[in-house]
Amino acid sequence: MTEAVRQGQLKLGALFHPTGNHVASWLHPEAQIDAGSNFRHYAELAQTAERGKFDTLFLADALAIRDGDPDVMKRWPQYMSYFEPVTLLSALAVVTEHIGLIATSTTSYNEPFHVARRYASLDHISGGRAGWNVVTSTNPREPVNFGRDAHFGHAERYKRAKEFVEVVCGLWDSWDDDAFVRDRGTATYFNPSGLHPLHHHGDFFNVEGPLNIARPPQGYPVIAQAGSSEDGKELAAETAEIVFSAQTRLEAAVAFYQDLKGRMAKFGRKPEELKILPGLNPIIGRTEAEAREKHEYLQSLIHPSVGAMLLSAELGIDLTGLPVDEPVPDELIPSDTNASKSGLKIMVDMIRHERLTIRQMYLRYAGARGQRTIVGTPEQIANDMASWYRAHAVDGFLIQPATLPGGLNDFVDGVVPILQEMGVFRREYEGDTLRENLGLKRPAGRYAQSV
Repeated sequence: MTEAVRQGQLKLGALFHPTGNHVASWLHPEAQIDAGSNFRHYAELAQTAERGKFDTLFLADALAIRDGDPDVMKRWPQYMSYFEPVTLLSALAVVTEHIGLIATSTTSYNEPFHVARRYASLDHISGGRAGWNVVTSTNPREPVNFGRDAHFGHAERYKRAKEFVEVVCGLWDSWDDDAFVRDRGTATYFNPSGLHPLHHHGDFFNVEGPLNIARPPQGYPVIAQAGSSEDGKELAAETAEIVFSAQTRLEAAVAFYQDLKGRMAKFGRKPEELKILPGLNPIIGRTEAEAREKHEYLQSLIHPSVGAMLLSAELGIDLTGLPVDEPVPDELIPSDTNASKSGLKIMVDMIRHERLTIRQMYLRYAGARGQRTIVGTPEQIANDMASWYRAHAVDGFLIQPATLPGGLNDFVDGVVPILQEMGVFRREYEGDTLRENLGLKRPAGRYAQSV
């Protein structure tokens, strides 16, 4: 076995789309057909991931259903019926003990006070296992649910997000760690000197505070972020502690890793204060042939109209009705988007440099949503993960099982033991909080006295 070239161990997150990450996963005969609103399903997934010693589970979110032709939408259930994620994570906190609980909340269609209180509450309920995935929203149906005709512009979204995070962190510091003395003898519930209203007046928000809940057990719940555009990388370098990215080639992953970590010093941060976890979609078989058979079966379930609609949403153009066995016409290729710029780049590269047909594009994209798919045996997948980790391309991975619960079971039972035997993944949790398990420091309150 190759000698490790870096110290420490990789980190693992698990992304749970209700029936799995593959766009056609709900059609798999072993899928939980009502997964989006079946709590027992999620409880079993969370407990399985915890058995596999995952650092955290992660729930994505959108504040609108998908839009389009009803005859196509009926074949694509994602975002049509599923739990609000922080509510779900609060329930999952009760049936788990160690695993982190991260959910998406957008800075575009929330208020900082709501988000600060929501995640502080989750951190208390879970005993210090909460995390907030900061997004700026790209779903074109979201603004019309909040009194707007369109999204904020890309640059404005990120400026708003930066201020939003500043306000949320300020609200989490509303109370000193020891402010609540709760002393019946002196009839003192809290120490007034430990209370700190925020008095924030900025470009986007005016928030007086204080927050009406004690400082979170972790100080701040862990902050995650997923943008890979220039604005997204700047926001991540300044504020994020986990970055979920889309990296499909080792060389590009190493460059992204160095770029993002290299931006942190100007914000007074050290590289180890940020964990980069690109998505990984493992298709696992007892043999490589069995794994490929599993993958091919899932690919065969993708309806062409669903594939075309999925690409249309990512590109911001209408591909429905075009021949799926021909490339996207040059005149339709967009040069910019007000949605995900990093997602657009991935798609345009497929069109311009690989000259893929629409069918080839959706077959590649629909299975992993732009993330990397790896098909093979547990040993092949473990070796691949270890090689990326040892090459300083990643700090770990966000595992996105193609089908649930089967794909997660395959990974926990097959790949995790090999990673542990290789010495690149834990056998037991290091601490009680998500920060402790990720190796992140607990931030001191901004009003705490220096010792």
